[in-house]
Amino acid sequence: MKKSIILVAFLTTLATSSVRAADPVANFSRGRQMLENYFRHQVQQIADDCLTDIKTKEDWEKRRPELRRQFLEMVGLWPLPARTDLNAVVTRKVEAESFTIEKLHFQSIPGLYVTANLYVPKNTKFPAPAVLYVCGHSNEVINNISYGSKVRYQHHPTWFAEHGYVCLILDTLELGESQGIHHGTFDHNMWWWHTLGYTPAGVECWNAMRALDYLETRPEVDRKRIGVTGRSGGGATSWWLAAADERPQCIVPVAGIADLHAHVVEGVDPHYRRGVINGHCDCMYFVNTYRWDFPMVAALVAPRPLMLGNSNADGIFPVPGYRGLVEKVRRIYDLYGASDKFVVVETPGPHKDTADLRLAAYRWMNYWLKEDSGDTSEPARPRFAGAQLKVFDRIPDDAANPVIHETFIRPARPEMPQVSAVVREWWPGQRQRWMDALRNQVFRGWPEHPASLNALPKADIRSNGLRLRAFDFASEQDIDLRLWLLTAEKTAKPTVTILTALDETGWREWLTELGPTFQDAFPVESMPPLNASLQEQNRKTMEFHGWAFAMIAPRGIGPTRIPPLPAGAKARNETTDIMRRFALIGQTLDGLRVWDVRRALAVLRSLNDLKGIPLWLQGDRDMAGIVLYAALFEPDVARLDLWHLPNSHRQAPIFLNIRRFLDIPQAVALAFPRTIHIYTKEGSETPSWKWPLQLQEALGAEYLKVRQVGQ
Repeated sequence: MKKSIILVAFLTTLATSSVRAADPVANFSRGRQMLENYFRHQVQQIADDCLTDIKTKEDWEKRRPELRRQFLEMVGLWPLPARTDLNAVVTRKVEAESFTIEKLHFQSIPGLYVTANLYVPKNTKFPAPAVLYVCGHSNEVINNISYGSKVRYQHHPTWFAEHGYVCLILDTLELGESQGIHHGTFDHNMWWWHTLGYTPAGVECWNAMRALDYLETRPEVDRKRIGVTGRSGGGATSWWLAAADERPQCIVPVAGIADLHAHVVEGVDPHYRRGVINGHCDCMYFVNTYRWDFPMVAALVAPRPLMLGNSNADGIFPVPGYRGLVEKVRRIYDLYGASDKFVVVETPGPHKDTADLRLAAYRWMNYWLKEDSGDTSEPARPRFAGAQLKVFDRIPDDAANPVIHETFIRPARPEMPQVSAVVREWWPGQRQRWMDALRNQVFRGWPEHPASLNALPKADIRSNGLRLRAFDFASEQDIDLRLWLLTAEKTAKPTVTILTALDETGWREWLTELGPTFQDAFPVESMPPLNASLQEQNRKTMEFHGWAFAMIAPRGIGPTRIPPLPAGAKARNETTDIMRRFALIGQTLDGLRVWDVRRALAVLRSLNDLKGIPLWLQGDRDMAGIVLYAALFEPDVARLDLWHLPNSHRQAPIFLNIRRFLDIPQAVALAFPRTIHIYTKEGSETPSWKWPLQLQEALGAEYLKVRQVGQ
């Protein structure tokens, strides 16, 4: 198999020749342009589908409960976490002329501390209207001590308290007194967040929901008159909260939303045209499993009073981005006869907390929560120092904030029954449940109606007893790939076809194997020198066994190269921005590579001389995981050879939501009853493969063999 031919050929050739493959810059340019076209068309499809099937109020009322459930799932809140005791503690009070500030903390889940200030007016009739103010990304840090975002945004709760509102202002997870992470995929290379469907947007939304729980415990608060507002990151959290929870009765998100086109396609910097996603951390996004455009989030607020505020020169929430969702949202409000409850306020200025936007928000809250339509003003007020508003003297020892991304969504820990007879009854149903989850929650972004393959022969070269054919095909719209098929020239009808999915290392090694004679089959500047003895050895082996080897470089590899992220990368780069955009269209790059392998199999099936020939799949490292999942959807794949298969999706490959349901050991079991060979450094002693080995023992079968190999 791979060790006796392909990998040996790789290693020997690498030791004896230098490779001059395609220009990496040229390949990246081609791959980038292909993906730009792909993103543009995918976003257009999603936009075209957004709310277009809603014709009546009854249509919307019927769909809204499921849409809210989908939204909660996409922010990692379905099912909702338990509403545990808030353990709210007021640490101190600050007296001002017309209000009191209570410095407090509560735990939205045990160990997840939310620091906040509660502004309570002094000369107001209670219960009074209340406002939850959720901060954006603006922290005050002095001598490495974080005072939280509530310091920079204090003028908002000050105004509300002076005008008769109870106002609770929350710190964010990342910029609070105990700091977590908003930037896992942005610049920490934590792509495993996608495998759990984790986003800090869910944490911020849950903290805000629990803040409402806290406000409802306060006798000063009128539970029927609660509003929410915030700007930038706080604007986004305002959207998340209002979409998830019906309790806010007046909503003012400022500079917190734009349509999918703005985030994924259109950029504001002519030298950086990759969507404004590059200006946003992960708290600004849900994991888009159900392929929503952002008007869907805003529509879930209807028919409650909603004011969308934005500046007209905001670089990360551009004018076309928020204007682009207005008409779709307005149409839902119109179905309720509530057109007066949805307005857009556009003011001059950049991405800043301007007085114009603040005054508009104040007027909107006054009108809907106090029935006050008078003018508003904002006189200057002395500011409180960070130390005056700080909640903690010392961060609690049990604070989970810095590592909440590790525990907020826990991976599934699948267990099987202990009795073999029960396992045999349990397994078919469990297998079906997992396959349904793969289709509906993991690979939902695959094309619903695949385009024609349009497989076209591009090369047919015979040299030194070998025959190499190349076929171009369409994996999806805008994604054109090439498949190579290598046989011994004397082999008219192969005994088996073995498709190998190549990673970038494998691609380079593949180029070293054939030499300049086969140049015309490859989009490269030049081929490495021929190792004649190695080629002859491979020819004899292929001729003897009658094997056909097919090779596919899925999107982003080889001819469509995307430079891989450096191991442990801690800085954002162009590759990072490309990979983040996939999750915004309900996909991952690795998930689409599984689709590419499936389409390559379809090309092989279309070739007359391969009809009826057994199909095997193999891959190395991450590609072992890619071909494993491709086989789950291709029943005619008879055998899998998986080299150095990762033992968890926490490492790779990265698929949306996968670890909510299963991990790689269970995926291996899903491939039963195919013959499966796993080649690892540890061999069968690897604990990871205990699960599928136990299952096959309970089933009384032998599908899987785990073999020890070197690097």
